Amino acid sequence: MEHFDTIIKNGNVVLPTGVRKLDIGVTNGKFSAVEKDLQNKADRVIHADNHYIFPGAIDIHVHFNEPGHEDWEGFHTGSAMLGAGGCTTYFDMPLNGIPSTVTVDALKQKAEIAENKSLIDFGLWGGLVPGNLEEIHHLAQKGVIGFKAFLSPSGNEAFEHVDDAILLKGMKRIAETGKILALHSESTAIIKFLEGEITGDDAASFAATRPIEAEAEAVQRALSFAKITNCPLHFVHISSAQSVQIITKAKQQGMDVTLETCPHYLLCTMSDLETKGAAAKCAPPLRDERENRRLIESLLEDKIDMITSDHSPCPPELKDPANFSLRKAWGGINGGQFTLLSMIELAIKHDIPFERIAKWTASNPAKRFHLADKGEIRVGMDADLAIISLDQAHTVTAENLFSRHKQSLYMDHTFPCRIIGTINRGTPIYQADKDTKNTGKGKWLRG
Repeated sequence: MEHFDTIIKNGNVVLPTGVRKLDIGVTNGKFSAVEKDLQNKADRVIHADNHYIFPGAIDIHVHFNEPGHEDWEGFHTGSAMLGAGGCTTYFDMPLNGIPSTVTVDALKQKAEIAENKSLIDFGLWGGLVPGNLEEIHHLAQKGVIGFKAFLSPSGNEAFEHVDDAILLKGMKRIAETGKILALHSESTAIIKFLEGEITGDDAASFAATRPIEAEAEAVQRALSFAKITNCPLHFVHISSAQSVQIITKAKQQGMDVTLETCPHYLLCTMSDLETKGAAAKCAPPLRDERENRRLIESLLEDKIDMITSDHSPCPPELKDPANFSLRKAWGGINGGQFTLLSMIELAIKHDIPFERIAKWTASNPAKRFHLADKGEIRVGMDADLAIISLDQAHTVTAENLFSRHKQSLYMDHTFPCRIIGTINRGTPIYQADKDTKNTGKGKWLRG
């Protein structure tokens, strides 16, 4: 009889075909059995009665800011925070470190830090910026998961947005590598024009400078360029149903394109920006309740491929109204810990089968970025999973928020579920009420 490293007993296992009460056996970091009533011996037995076992979430969009800005969020604190939220794999964005990940040397520097500090598995994005076209092929060869570019100012002078000429040239080179280009899509022309026209500093004025039209125009333009260059695209943090519809049409025409949205666009609205101020500031901005409903409808219609956090924290002083007006405050949401919890809340509210949540948070990202060993609970795959209780709620406090800084849009929010434990390649990296956040050893998933 096979001896397992770990057996998880009597969990409600979320499979692609539905939820089934099963036992899970883990050997050498892999799922080695998924079946009823395992009687085998194991070094560790986890009793998961009445709990739900989800595949570990894959968050392809986080900002951990090392090297250079570890005081904002580093690989150690960031990966511990994600693990506490049921996430077992993430992709770090290239822009807020010093240096930004736009050269092979910068990639090597970041990868070395992440391999030493990350508690869970990770991939690294490279950047497309003015002046680094000659680096594209080299970065692809050295293992970036894909490339990221901004179509509007990024807020970081070291990671400038691309104009149309550079975008076309960059797309051509990225297409030659077989990688994906991820785009922050807002129109620079529209934003700059409206920033000159709208002088207010309240939430409504800020949102009005970055309307849905700015997002939709940039999305359409990028798709037109991709038709010419055959570059695979992934649109990040899409905030409007109009943009979703444009991308859906492109898919129907056979284009190689996917999109993500974030929990804050699904659970929150402009009213949160009005009441919570800069803690709720992001770009694109939170939309009104009508647009929020339309975006949720797009999700329910399966027009959105995946859910990511866009975890982009900063020191609290950069969002302090005593130091910065709303317009000048840092734009980014501290929310990486709450993606899976948010989606389960949405599932409960809208009667969404849990297998669809697993698809948006795990299997679709794994398929899009060719993570062959991840995304499902299946024999032979990496033993990545999250154990969830629906019998316990989780209220966000400074004590249970594991990001470096304790300022978040989600502070004091109560989720109708709780992460009981998270396992990455067979190793428990988080257990509720226990100090197990420092036990993991993340692996670099080269693209």
